[in-house]
Amino acid sequence: MNGDGGTELALQVGKLAEARVAVVGDVMLDRYVYGEVDRISPEAPVPVCRVVDEAAMLGGAGNVVRNLAALGARVRFVAAVGVDPAAAEVEALLGALDGVRSDLVAVPGRVTTIKTRFFAGIQQLLRADQENTAPPAAAVVDDLVARATDALGWCDVLVLSDYGKGVLSEAVAGKLIAAARAAGRPVVVDPKGNDFTRYTGATLVTPNRRELADASHMGTKGDAAVVAAAERVMQRCGIAGMLVTRSAEGMTLVTGDGVSHLPADARAVFDVSGAGDTVVAVVAAAIGAGLAPVDAARLANIAAGIVVGKVGTAVAYGEEIIAAIGTNDSRVGAGTKVLAKAPALDRIRGWRAQGFRIGFTNGCFDLIHPGHVALLAKARAACDRLVVGLNSDDSVRRLKGPTRPVQNEASRAAVLASLGSVDLVVVFGEDTPVRLIEAIRPDILAKGADYSVAQVVGGAFVQGYGGKVMLVDLEEGHSTSATIARLTR
Repeated sequence: MNGDGGTELALQVGKLAEARVAVVGDVMLDRYVYGEVDRISPEAPVPVCRVVDEAAMLGGAGNVVRNLAALGARVRFVAAVGVDPAAAEVEALLGALDGVRSDLVAVPGRVTTIKTRFFAGIQQLLRADQENTAPPAAAVVDDLVARATDALGWCDVLVLSDYGKGVLSEAVAGKLIAAARAAGRPVVVDPKGNDFTRYTGATLVTPNRRELADASHMGTKGDAAVVAAAERVMQRCGIAGMLVTRSAEGMTLVTGDGVSHLPADARAVFDVSGAGDTVVAVVAAAIGAGLAPVDAARLANIAAGIVVGKVGTAVAYGEEIIAAIGTNDSRVGAGTKVLAKAPALDRIRGWRAQGFRIGFTNGCFDLIHPGHVALLAKARAACDRLVVGLNSDDSVRRLKGPTRPVQNEASRAAVLASLGSVDLVVVFGEDTPVRLIEAIRPDILAKGADYSVAQVVGGAFVQGYGGKVMLVDLEEGHSTSATIARLTR
């Protein structure tokens, strides 16, 4: 999406962080169990999965919140959970998100929804669900509505994330939409079920093609059929607009101002789980920030193309969206190689789920010389993906003195990213990369042979979990400090 149109859209991405979004819905805990399969069980014709890693993250409406936080938006989240260990995990995960205030109603006797997915490489083997879909008692409903209504005085837009787990009953949805309209707040709904009358009065509803077919009792094959089905539901249910997600066929936006068909922006699809949450989050943040619905839909389409290229329930960060706009290519890794820590860890997690060995090295890389190039090439040869930790400008000044760096961190990162041996660049502000190493947990930690293994920062940590510290022989006669000294004589 190069050109003036792409530039204008990229400039809109920064506005998403200005949005204040209230989210009400069904929160879940998504567990991911990663393993290796090399044999069939002798007990039954099923694969034996040897577990090598596990992760837990927010799912359902919680993933909408997680996506909003990734965009920098501020969020108030209202949901019901059980009184169980999973609820404590959900609360801890929400507490780790910047700009998020959670109002979780703990309901005795209720089970916090857990979805556990088992993977071998990038192939999902099984999903196991634990859930309670019964509507909460009247007192719990009143509590949820009161908390959500209170958030309307603060927010720019209300999101209803309905996963059919009981929180957004017809009565609750109706009360919240009516309250939002009275407060002059737009309402974005991610729907569930085949009766959209419960969403009467909503500003925008985001069904997928199958959900639209169920709600309209019409076919949804082709552009014209999707538009006809959307218009029928909008008219019958009193909904102002619909953004229909159509998988490989992209999206269709239908409003009173007209129809827009947006082609799919993905080039590689690894996992579609959670993509709808990303769409809802981006659309809501955009509408809350005052963007036109068609621009909101365009950004959501690009973001969806990013997350389906990742493994697991993923999010799209603002810098990834901007990169995809600038390159017209939203494949993971096809945009910028320079990422902040959070999106970098997201990308690394996807690489690791695909079985890639992760290498790491670090430095100031003030003036790239043949010694640097050789070190990076040798480090990359020992792994599948090489991550470079780059000292920030402030960090370099503390380590090298007030006259350094010669090039700022953006320039140094750009030069590193241009090298074929480098897969990802992450700028860190500390004097050492130890926190970054602890977060990445690389399989290979590479450093120049002018260090001993004992001197390599993070070396003991990496070796502690079975990783390898690799000392790379240096090219003689090359030094950044010596080069700068010669230039200043």
